[in-house]
Amino acid sequence: MSLNSESLFPTTVIGAGAWGTALAIAMARKGNEVVLWGRDAQHLADMQSTRSNERYLPGLKLPETLIIEADFDKAVTSAKHVLVSVPSIAFSEMLQNIKPLLAEGIPLSWATKGLTPETGEFLLDTAKVMLGSPHALAVISGPSFAAEVAKDLPTAVTVAAEDETFAQLLASALHSSTLRAYTTHDVLGVQIGGTVKNVLAISAGISDGLGYGANARAALITRGMAEILRLAENLGAQTETMFGLSGIGDLILTCTDDQSRNRQLGLAIGRGLTVEQAVSEVGKTVEGMHAAREVLQRAKQLGVEMPIVEQVYKILFEGGEPRESVQALLCREQKAENSLPV
Repeated sequence: MSLNSESLFPTTVIGAGAWGTALAIAMARKGNEVVLWGRDAQHLADMQSTRSNERYLPGLKLPETLIIEADFDKAVTSAKHVLVSVPSIAFSEMLQNIKPLLAEGIPLSWATKGLTPETGEFLLDTAKVMLGSPHALAVISGPSFAAEVAKDLPTAVTVAAEDETFAQLLASALHSSTLRAYTTHDVLGVQIGGTVKNVLAISAGISDGLGYGANARAALITRGMAEILRLAENLGAQTETMFGLSGIGDLILTCTDDQSRNRQLGLAIGRGLTVEQAVSEVGKTVEGMHAAREVLQRAKQLGVEMPIVEQVYKILFEGGEPRESVQALLCREQKAENSLPV
C-alpha cells in the first residue's frame, strides 16, 4: 500500500497494557477506528463487558470507536497500521508473530523502550531484519505516563521515523488539543534516550529511597544526562535529540515522578528491599531492569564511561549494596564538569 492521508486507519494496537490502551484511546477519541488486542483473553473479555481497562487504567471509559479484538490474526490482517506496545523482552517474538500476517507495505510503529535482549540491538535494527524493507517503521517516545494520556491531560511526544511521510501521518493520528506530537528522523537518538533514562530512573529512585534528598537526585539526573550524551555521540545520534522530549524530557519525568515503574523499583531497593522483593512490589514490567545489562554491554564495547549505569547494574545483578554504590560514585576522581570522559 502507499501511504496517504487516509491510510493509517483502522489502526491495530498490539498490547492491552496501560500504554497500549492509552495510545488506542488517544487515537480512537478523535473518531478513528482503532482495534486493541492483548494476550490475556479474559482481560479482553472484561474490557469488552465494562468498556474500560480496570486492570491498568481503572475508571476510564473506552471510546466507542475502540474495538476490543481477541483474534490476533484478524487484528493484524484488518489493520492499515500496526502499533506495538509490548515490553522489550517480548518485542522480537511479537514481530515474529506479526510478520506472516502483515501485508506488504503496511507500516508498523512501536511505543516500546529498550533494547533487544541477548543481541543488545536497538529495536529499529531488529524490526528491519525481521520485517524487511516493504514496511515503513516508526518509534513513539517522550515524557508520557499512560494514565495521563488516557485522562486527556496535556502531553507531548515524539514520533521518529526514517520515512518522513509515515512520521507525519502517525503524528497526525496522535495529535490532538491535549496530545502534541512532534516528528524527527533521528530514530537512533530517540531510542537511546528512551532506553537509558529507564536505568537512570532506577538510580534516582534508589537515591531517594535512601533519603539522600533533592540535591543528590538533581546531580544524578544531570550526570546521567552526560552519560546519555556520551553514548549518543559515540553511536552517531544527534545531540539535539538528547535535549528534546525523548531525551532530557523523558529523563526528568521518569526520574522525578512516582508513576514511573523504574523509579518505584529504585525506591523499594533504597528502602532496603532485595531486588526480588522490589520487583514483586512493583508487580509490572520494569524496562530499566533489562536495559541496564544491555546498555552497559554496549557502552563497554564502545569504550564509553557510564558509571551510574554501571552501579545500577551491580545493584540489580551482582548483589551490590546501594549505599556503597552511591559512595563509589561520590569518590570518583575530581575533574572539570565538561571534561571528557566525564
